[in-house]
Amino acid sequence: MQQYLLSIYQPDGAPPPPEVLEPIMQDLQAVNAEIRAAGAWVFSGGLYPPSTATVVRLKDSELLTTDGPYIEGKEHIGGFTVIQAPNLDAALEWGGKLARAITLPIEVRPLQYGTCG
Repeated sequence: MQQYLLSIYQPDGAPPPPEVLEPIMQDLQAVNAEIRAAGAWVFSGGLYPPSTATVVRLKDSELLTTDGPYIEGKEHIGGFTVIQAPNLDAALEWGGKLARAITLPIEVRPLQYGTCG
């Protein structure tokens, strides 16, 4: 089965107040439980804010590190889930369930193996 990355895009800024966030987190837990029960879950995680990022880049044969996100933007990847699915349509169904649960955009992309490292 192909593996897919379901990236959760969230707006920059403070999280919503608890009365908004708590029902979303309950819905997210329910979808995650459904993904696990279906045997599609591989792993998932949330990310700290972009301000905690460090970028490593090569410039003139030297490695440079800089604080902060690689790209400044109005939204960032706040978390992700890796699933296995028989095809893109099935992966998109899981992406749709996540989007409905958390009310944020979900990018669904197939993972590619053997090309990096």
